[in-house]
Amino acid sequence: MTTTRAGGRHGKPWRAAGAAVVVTMAMIGAGMIGAALKTTPAPRPPQPLAQAGPEVTGTPPADGQPVDQGDVPVGLARSAPTSIEIPRIGVNATIMSLGTNPDGTVQVPPLEQADRAGWYEPGASPGETGNAVIVGHVDSAVLGPAVFFDLGALTPGDTVTVRRADGRPATFKVDSVKSYPKAAFPTELVYGPSDRPGLRVVTCGGQFDEAAKSYPDNVVVFASLVA
Repeated sequence: MTTTRAGGRHGKPWRAAGAAVVVTMAMIGAGMIGAALKTTPAPRPPQPLAQAGPEVTGTPPADGQPVDQGDVPVGLARSAPTSIEIPRIGVNATIMSLGTNPDGTVQVPPLEQADRAGWYEPGASPGETGNAVIVGHVDSAVLGPAVFFDLGALTPGDTVTVRRADGRPATFKVDSVKSYPKAAFPTELVYGPSDRPGLRVVTCGGQFDEAAKSYPDNVVVFASLVA
């Protein structure tokens, strides 16, 4: 596949290509290789609920962007995140900073540290105007269920709080939780520019493919900063 470029936090492009993101997210599921060799079946991570009936108030439209809800919280100054808390699924994890590999793919936390999340540093910081991106493993042969194993269980209205180095926490409300085939990863919605403070939390999803030793999908949480 050919690569594309997504806008940076200040409108400047960085290389977060669609193909690169697909490769990167495939790596997130690669930690299941060892677990798949065990005699007992590994637990399956929960998947996003199918959307049925009328949309919940505050849920973004199909393009993943938040609906207009009047006043938009003013973005915070840039500050590196230190930890992420998601009470609904019991997540309280430290965050490491990530960049890109020499081939342009987005880095992910080492499988030996699958209990930690990773912030895509070239993008916006959580709370800053723009889409901040935090990625994490769904599981690992080393640790078993990883930091975002239960990410697919989140629903609109749940909260995500990111602690920052400047001491100012950024709290986000979940707008939607969606699953995408890796071949159709929504690069622009995740890594593209935005005029409001947003958060994207990404992990692997779907039914683990024993033959390919990877997950076929990505689970993406779309969230907006709350006042």
